[in-house]
Amino acid sequence: MTSPPPPKPCAVCGRAITWRRKWARDWEQVRYCSDSCRGKRTGARDSPWEARILELLSQRAGGATVCPSEVARASGEEDWRACMEPVREAARRLVARGVLDIVQGGRVVDPSTARGPIRLRLRARGPEV
Repeated sequence: MTSPPPPKPCAVCGRAITWRRKWARDWEQVRYCSDSCRGKRTGARDSPWEARILELLSQRAGGATVCPSEVARASGEEDWRACMEPVREAARRLVARGVLDIVQGGRVVDPSTARGPIRLRLRARGPEV
């Protein structure tokens, strides 16, 4: 018996999707972790959050972090708290692409299971060969 394939990120929220036997025949087509994410679908409304995260990080010194609330407040909306989950989803998608790290207490954490306050940091690139 072969081992199940590794988890892959949800296209909308970036959380890990773990393999299930019922998906054995169409695992390659599975893109969403839930019906809720399938209904949302990622689109043009999501890329501005990703761009804003990267913009704020580019204005900081190397290795500096930003709080998701700073990104939400930068939107200029009065109810910035309503923007927090879309910002976190955008951050998880950037982690899945290898651009960001999500840290707590200075340590990189799994974006699918992180609870509580987090910080966003550009991923350090390895030495170029």
